[in-house]
Amino acid sequence: MTDEKPTPDPDETAPAAVADAETRAATGTAPDSDPDVSYATFTEAFEAMTDGPDGVDEAAPPQYGVGPFSVREVSLGGIWLVAFVVSFFPIYSYGNGGWGTSVWTGLDWLLTVGVPTVAVFLLGLRRLSPQGIRRVGSLGIDQFASVAFTVSAVIWLGILWSSFVSLGGGSVFLATWVVWVEFILMLAGVVLTVFAPLLPTVGEDFRYRTEVPAHRYARPARPVIARPVADRPVASASAASVAPVSPTPAVSLADAAAEVHVAATEPTTATTVIDETGVAPTASQAFWALAPVERDVVDENGTPLFRIGPTAWALVIEDRGDSFVVRHEDGRIGYLTDVSGVTRG
Repeated sequence: MTDEKPTPDPDETAPAAVADAETRAATGTAPDSDPDVSYATFTEAFEAMTDGPDGVDEAAPPQYGVGPFSVREVSLGGIWLVAFVVSFFPIYSYGNGGWGTSVWTGLDWLLTVGVPTVAVFLLGLRRLSPQGIRRVGSLGIDQFASVAFTVSAVIWLGILWSSFVSLGGGSVFLATWVVWVEFILMLAGVVLTVFAPLLPTVGEDFRYRTEVPAHRYARPARPVIARPVADRPVASASAASVAPVSPTPAVSLADAAAEVHVAATEPTTATTVIDETGVAPTASQAFWALAPVERDVVDENGTPLFRIGPTAWALVIEDRGDSFVVRHEDGRIGYLTDVSGVTRG
């Protein structure tokens, strides 16, 4: 007997493939694209910077070059080699036989020679190492080479411009032949990188390249929307019920009790302020009280909260017999333990 793997039914796999394709189309993701995740190790981060081996279009005509390198890559290598050697000669001349130093004595070498050197190195590494680095940040190798040679050419052009300004000011032309040669070489590098796809021969290096999903760095930016503004809280009815009450005895007992949210029961509809019958109000009713002398209103632990006295009426929201539950104008509630001689209203 031989172990044979079952062949998947096309009728079963087709709907799943169609659904997966619709999902990718809706989300804008490619089937082989890397998910946006963080990397736990340096190896994973390094692998995320590479695109793997170059794809090959079997239907494309053969591309001939020099060894593993294309005509464009060999031309860029030759341009870089000449520019690298010439960079060691002085770039300034001060007249009367005085010569300046080369570009390597300061930091000018970093963008004029150093960055193009890195670009040419990465172009060679791409051919010699299929798993090598394929991008610098968000730029592919060819894009990075375009930026490198363009920046270098602009800097050499700036040195020439400064020399013409010096000559126009009555001084000498400072730039030497080195600057002219470097500018022309870097300008040729710009042609072989930026404008290479438009040329007939070196442009073959860009034709028939296999289409691959864009790296996350090269994908379109996500849209940014304004952060939603939270609604401001609306004052509730309970907050309005604790508003300060004016301690005037001209208010009826029913109105005073309605402003106190902690009343035990609904207040009565009594309309007189002073109890003419001499009968004290029941414990379920709020009433006004006037202490004969200043007395402390304390909390549950006996700590004084505020004082009431003969100069103002105090609102009592509960009569416990030997003590009153008193509410202050600012909403604080405490206990009056000495109720002797208190006038009720």
